[in-house]
Formats: sequence, C-alpha cells, structure tokens
Amino acid sequence: MDNGLEIAKVYDSEDEVAVSRSNFLIPTRAQITKNLRIDEPNKPSIYLCGNSLGLLPKRSKQLINEELDVWATHGVTGHFNHERSRPWVTIDETVTGKMAKIVGAKTSEVAVMTTLTTNLHLLMTSFYRPDQERFKIIIEKKAFPSDHYAVESQIRLHGLNPDEAIVLIEPRAGEYLIRTNDIFKSIDEHGSSAALLLLPGIQYYTGQAFEIEKITAYAKRRGLVVGWDLAHAAGNLEIYLHDWNVDFAVWCTYKYLNSGPGGIGGLFVHELQSSRQRLSGWWGHNKISRFQMNNEYNLLPGAAGFQLSNPSVLDTVSLLGSLEEFSKYSMSILRKKSVKLTGYLESLLISLFPDKPFTILTPSESDQRGCQLSLLFKPGIMDSVFKYLSDNGVTVDERRPDVIRVAPTPLYNSYSDVWHFTQILRAAVDSVD
Repeated sequence: MDNGLEIAKVYDSEDEVAVSRSNFLIPTRAQITKNLRIDEPNKPSIYLCGNSLGLLPKRSKQLINEELDVWATHGVTGHFNHERSRPWVTIDETVTGKMAKIVGAKTSEVAVMTTLTTNLHLLMTSFYRPDQERFKIIIEKKAFPSDHYAVESQIRLHGLNPDEAIVLIEPRAGEYLIRTNDIFKSIDEHGSSAALLLLPGIQYYTGQAFEIEKITAYAKRRGLVVGWDLAHAAGNLEIYLHDWNVDFAVWCTYKYLNSGPGGIGGLFVHELQSSRQRLSGWWGHNKISRFQMNNEYNLLPGAAGFQLSNPSVLDTVSLLGSLEEFSKYSMSILRKKSVKLTGYLESLLISLFPDKPFTILTPSESDQRGCQLSLLFKPGIMDSVFKYLSDNGVTVDERRPDVIRVAPTPLYNSYSDVWHFTQILRAAVDSVD
C-alpha cells in the first residue's frame, strides 16, 4: 500500500471528529458523475465542495420527515400542539442558541430568518443611514455579486449615485490578495465621507480570510458602521462577533452549515445596536401578545426584533440537524482539524506538482484562510482537469476562467479523501499535458 495513503489513514485514526462522517449522506461515485463507466460505482465519492453546498446530515432528513408527519397528522395545530415538542410558533428557538455559539454571539444577538441577501437588505435599511457628509460604502472590488448588487441598489434608493458612493478595495497590481494595511488606507482616505464598511469574512474566490477583529476596531475608531458577510466564514472559522464589537453580520447556512440548497439565513445585530429603526413585521412582535392582533407594535428585544415573518419550519429543522452535529464539538476543535486537513492538502499539492500547473491563490498562513484552497490553473487546462475530476467521482467547484476551489471540511471529510483527491488531480493534469 502506498506510504502516503498509510499516513492519511493514521491521521484518520487519530481524528476525534472522524465519527461525524458517518452522520452524513455521502453520494456514491456513480451518483455524483455523468460517467456511466466509472470504476467502483458504489464507493463513496470524494466531496470537497462544502464551500458551495454542504452534504446532507442524516439527522436533517429525519427531522424534515418528522415535521412532514406532524403536518400530515396535526395540520395547523402543529403550531402549538407538537408531538415532538417543537411547536412551529417557536421553531426558531431550536436553532438560535446553537447558531449563536458558532458565530461567537449572545443568543439575543442572533436571528435565523429569510436568506442572506434579504437579511443584508434588511440590515442595511437600519445601518446605512447616509447624510450629506457621510454617504459612501467601502466594499471590495471583487465582492460576491449579490453583495455588490445589494449595495448599489441601497445607494440608489437613497437617491445617490453609486459611482460616487461606492469605494472599491482591490489587491495591488500583480497580487491576488487584499492587504489589511490597504484596507486601513482606504478607511483613512474615505473615513470622513464613508458611512459603512462591508466586507466578507472570507473572500469567496481566493479563500482569503480577513482580519475581522482588527479591521472592525480600526474602522469603528474612525466612525464607520461595520458589517460582515460571513457566507464563507460561518461554520468555518472561529468567530467572536460580540467580543469583536461587530455592528452587524449576515450569512447563509447551506455551505459549511449544511442546511440544504437555498437554506435559511442568519443575522447578527450587536446588543448595542438593537434599538435601531428597522422594517418591521409581526414575527418581530412580542411573542406573548403577537396573536392579539391589535396593531399596537410591541418590539421584541435584540435581533429577534428584526424578524418579519414566521420562518420556514422545514428549512429551520434542516439546519437544526446540522447544528446538532456541530454542537458535539467546540468551534476550536473543528478549526483545529480544519487547519490540519487543509494544511495536509496544501503539502500534498506542493509535493505532487513540482511542475506547477497551478498557483494556490489562498494564503499559506492558516490564520488567513479557512477550509478552502483556490487553485489558479495555467490558461486553457482548467475545463479538462475539472471534467476529469468529475468523471472520476470528485466534486469540487470551478470559477471561470481558470480556478478550481477545493474545500475539505472537518465534519465529513477525511485525510484519505484529501490523499485520493490529489492522486486523481495528478492524473487529471497529466491527461491534458
């Protein structure tokens, strides 16, 4: 047996999180590919795409089926009379505390509701309050498009010109990563006219993790409101939103948090900011008097007061199934494995590819990245490499024209997954040379 695989299996045997792998449904090689002639079709595939969509926890499937049964047997009375003690009227309470632990917040500072961009719009309505002096929003030039669209539309809603109100931060010429000092420089340059700094916890394309604590403190000292999009950071990094004095944050839950495609979103509002004006709906009303229907609004305290409508029960319990798995570990334990797992991937990529068919865009320092490594291939070969991987039971994702993102996640990926992936990647590259 190959000595490299032996080493991977030793790492797997020492992994305290390895038991969680059996609690996820991992597609077989035949299920994940269009290649009808794939070898060992019933063998588990190599799924390294949790940065795009996490795998299905078995518990989530069970919980969804339970709720369908309650719906079938109880109808509307399931809102208050629930045989599993999860009444739908308070279903969000099953996940907010668990979610708060993952993002380093008080339970009262977190709400699980709607979707990421919807939550971003809702919170920008409260936190982006431009005036004649301070009206600019500082974002990164390569922000995820939905964030950019949201920012631009919010600026237009205030009657402002995005060309004048958006400040774009980008890497220096010839570089792929944004330096923290360059973020500081932009804050200093536009601080007197900027109302909001909005950045991602992790840059989706490069996998670069931003220094949330340091950047937040720097911007707030200069009078800016600070918000973070944690789509690629929640469930991936150790985060302490309350202690870091972040004003607000939003995230999705279908990536590292495994809630399912289009899963419910999450938001954070620091307790010092929870009295801000906001768009309101009946789910932000005091629970005791919510159903009195007297049109006298009695606001819930904390982030719960930003809720609009009752959350999807099926989406919420799908998330609950994953959060129950997360709750078996601290984020520090999961992060410890993640650092080792991605470091192992990086070391194999360096040793197996002396010919350098790709550049690793992601920082090599573990505190400047999460699970993901982004591989920038030489022009013209990425499509063929990606197809070879898919034909051989490997799931990663592509960002055209030349990047493949690889994200081993600690709850269900193994060191053996990583080792097998690098061998298949080597064969893929060789096949196009």
